[in-house]
Amino acid sequence: MSWIIGVDVGGTFTDFCARNNNSGETLIHKRPSTPNDPAIAILNGLDEIKLKFYQSKKLQISRLAHGTTVATNALLQRKGGKLALVTTKGFRDLLEIGRQVRPSVYDLQVDSPQPLVDRRNRIEVNERIDFTGKIIKPINKNELVLLEKNIKKLKNIDGIAICLLFSFLNSSHEILIKEKLSKSFPNLPISISSEVQPEFREYERFSTTAINAYLQPEVGMYMKNLKHGIHKINPNIEVNIFQSSGGLTTITRASNFPVRMALSGPAAGVVGASETTVKTKFRDLITLDMGGTSTDVCLIQNGKAELSNLRDISGFRIRLPMIDINTVGAGGGSIAYIENDGLLKVGPISAGAVPGPACYNLGGVQPTVSDANLILGRLPENLVGGRMKLNKQKAINSVKQISKKLKISIEQAALGIIGIVNSNMTRAIRAVSVERGHDPRLFSLMPFGGAGGLHAVDIARELSIKNIIVPRSPGILCAEGLLLSNLQETFVKTCRTSLEGNFRDIEASIKELKNRAQKWFLNEGQNVGKKSLLLFIEMRYVGQNYELSISLGDIIKKYKMPPKRNLKNLFFNNHKKSYGHFDPQAEIEIVNIRLQAISELKSKKPKIKMFKNKPKPISIEDVWFNSKKSHKTNVFKRSDLPPGFKFKDTAIIVQEDATTLIPTDCELYVDDQLNLVIRTN
Repeated sequence: MSWIIGVDVGGTFTDFCARNNNSGETLIHKRPSTPNDPAIAILNGLDEIKLKFYQSKKLQISRLAHGTTVATNALLQRKGGKLALVTTKGFRDLLEIGRQVRPSVYDLQVDSPQPLVDRRNRIEVNERIDFTGKIIKPINKNELVLLEKNIKKLKNIDGIAICLLFSFLNSSHEILIKEKLSKSFPNLPISISSEVQPEFREYERFSTTAINAYLQPEVGMYMKNLKHGIHKINPNIEVNIFQSSGGLTTITRASNFPVRMALSGPAAGVVGASETTVKTKFRDLITLDMGGTSTDVCLIQNGKAELSNLRDISGFRIRLPMIDINTVGAGGGSIAYIENDGLLKVGPISAGAVPGPACYNLGGVQPTVSDANLILGRLPENLVGGRMKLNKQKAINSVKQISKKLKISIEQAALGIIGIVNSNMTRAIRAVSVERGHDPRLFSLMPFGGAGGLHAVDIARELSIKNIIVPRSPGILCAEGLLLSNLQETFVKTCRTSLEGNFRDIEASIKELKNRAQKWFLNEGQNVGKKSLLLFIEMRYVGQNYELSISLGDIIKKYKMPPKRNLKNLFFNNHKKSYGHFDPQAEIEIVNIRLQAISELKSKKPKIKMFKNKPKPISIEDVWFNSKKSHKTNVFKRSDLPPGFKFKDTAIIVQEDATTLIPTDCELYVDDQLNLVIRTN
C-alpha cells in the first residue's frame, strides 16, 4: 500500500498526517520538535508512526511533503551564512540605503536592522548595463581576476550573492561572474539575482538575493541531512518542500532558493483551510493558526487566499509571490511577564519546545498561555492522546509570579494572560481584514493549530464574527494541507509597456515564459496529474509605486491577448477593489508578466467514517470563563461526535491533536464533513 505523508515542523510540535493513496485512510501523529536539528523530529516521527500503526514494515511511503520554518528561523535569529556580495560599481551601499523608510515612524530610537552583508564584504565590479539591457561597460578579464583576489582576502565566507544593475534585462554579466567564481570557489553556494528574482526595482531584487544567499548554508545543510535520513529509510521516497507561494517544489530547488520557503509552514495551513470548506457553505474565511510559538492569520475569499509579491520579514524585504499571511508572536508557549511600567505583557518571546511551558514538566518555570489555560481548566491534563501529561501544580507555581505582583488571584492572573494574548491575535486579524477594507462580520473564523480552538470564540466575539468552523484535525491541518498541495513554479519577466502601445513585446515575453514552463513540466513538474499555466499581468498607473496583479486564467492550451478595453476594465475593477477608486483617463502601463505553472499530484481524499450514536461526556470539569466562579463543563471526545450532533451548553472537545473550548452562550453543531460549527450569540 502506497502512503503519502505531510510533515509540518513547528516551534513546539512536529505534526504528521499520513494518507493511504488507495483507500484514503488517514493517520495523524504529533511529537515534540527538536529545535537544534528539526530533521531529527521528522525521522523519529516516521519511525514512531510505523510502530504506532503498522508494527514496522507495512507502511510503504511513496512521497513526503514538508513544510519548514528553518528558513524563517534562520532569518529571524540571524543564523545564516557570512556572505560576500558582488555588485555594480557605485552600488555598494544599496542594501543599507534601501527605501529610506524608518522601521517605526513614531520611535526615533529604533534603528533599521544591520544589513546581512558587512560593508567590507561588498565588492564592486566595473561593469554597466543600461535600462534597455544594452551593455555599456563590458567586464574584462582583469576585472574578474581582481574580483577573485578580493574575495579570497575575505575570511570564513559561507556564500556569495551577485546582484548587478539591470541584470533582470540582461543576465550575461551575472552568469559570467558566477561561472568564474564557481571554478575558484567550488564549495561555496552562489546566488545571482537574475535567477532568484529577475524583476525591476534594484533594492528589492538585491535584498531578496542577499537573503537567499544568507539562508543557503543553513537551509542547504538541513535539506541535505533530511534527504540523507529519509533515503536511508527508502531511497525511492520522493521528497517535496512547500513554498510560501502555496505549492511544492523539489528538495534540490529548495536548497538553491531557500528564500522561497520564508513562510513555508503557515502557507500550508491556508491550503488545508481552503480545501476543508470545499463541501461546505463557508467560502469566506479568516484563518487563525495558533501554535506553540506564534499565530498566523489569513483572509480567504471564495475559497482562495490572496498572494502578495512584497513582504518584510524582521525588517528584511523579500519580493516573491507569497500567500498573504500576517504573523504575530502569540502562541501556547508565549511567556507572560510584568513590564517595567507595571503592566502585564504576553509574548512575543516563547518557551518553545524546550524547556517549554512550566506545565510541560521539562524544566520551564516562566508562566505561559498554556499554563494559564491549564489552571482555568480549559486545557486537559493529558495531551497528544495521553502520551504527554501536564503538571498543573507547576503551572500554578509559575503564574503565582504574576498574581503576587499584581495582587490578584491565580485565576484572575490566568484570565488576564488569556485576555492579552487574545487581544494580540485580534489585532493581527484586524490587520488583514478591517485595515484592508474587509468587514470581518461577513467572514467565518477557522481556528486550527494545537491552541486555536481554545481561543476562537473569545476572538470571534471581539470581531462580531458569528460562525466558527473547526476542521476534523485542527492540530495537524498544516500537515494535511501539504498532502493536498501540488507541484508549482513561478516564472516572471519584466516587460514595461504602455497599455496604448504595441503588444508584440508582451506576446513574445509570454511565449518565452511558456517555453520555460513547458521545460519545467518535462523535468521537475513531471507527473500524470493535470497541468495548468496561470497567467498574471501586473499593471499600474504611470507614476504609481506598485502594481496590481490581473489574472487572465489558464493558458495551457492556447492563448490570445485580450483586447485593451478588457484589460483596462479588469485593471479598473482591481484598482477600485484595492483603493476604492480608479481614474479612467490616466495612462496605464504593464510592468511584469508572471506565469504560474502547476502540476497536480494525485491525492486521495480523506476517508470519513459516518456513524450514529448518542455521545456521553467522558468527564465533567470545573472551568473558569470569568473571574467570579468556575462552571461545570462537559468534556467530550471528538471521535464520539456524529454528524448532526447539537449541543447548547459549555463544553470542551478533546482529540489527539487539539482541544476546542465552547464557552457560555454558544451553539455547537457537527456537519456532514465532521467539522465542528460553533455559532456565537
